[in-house]
Amino acid sequence: MRILIVEDDMASRKFLFKLLSKYGECDLVVDGLEAIDAFMMAFKDEMPYDLICLDIMMPKVDGVKVLKIMRDLEQQKGITPECRAKVIMTTALAETQFVQKAFEIGCDAYAAKPIDTEKMLEVIKKLGLI
Repeated sequence: MRILIVEDDMASRKFLFKLLSKYGECDLVVDGLEAIDAFMMAFKDEMPYDLICLDIMMPKVDGVKVLKIMRDLEQQKGITPECRAKVIMTTALAETQFVQKAFEIGCDAYAAKPIDTEKMLEVIKKLGLI
């Protein structure tokens, strides 16, 4: 499984890497622009990501905008909703409007920070990735 971790907070990035590297190859990026670059490079290399953990609040481009760009690119490439990357939005925000917008755009799940290891693995199992 190919995993992209998009997280500007170093502690969260390290935590997710430690948790998810057991299940696949993890790439780490620190902001929305890097996330878009990594996503596009994965397509170019014909090795798209299976799972993307995407922080909502980030510098340069926020996670909701990144998700919209990713879903638009998948649609342009003719990737069906069943075959596209599974996206879990991560946030410390209590503001549900961002999470709701992310679901409207096409995220598959959401995890509140601090991330609960058991809940996160349960969500990934429900998404059919492990």
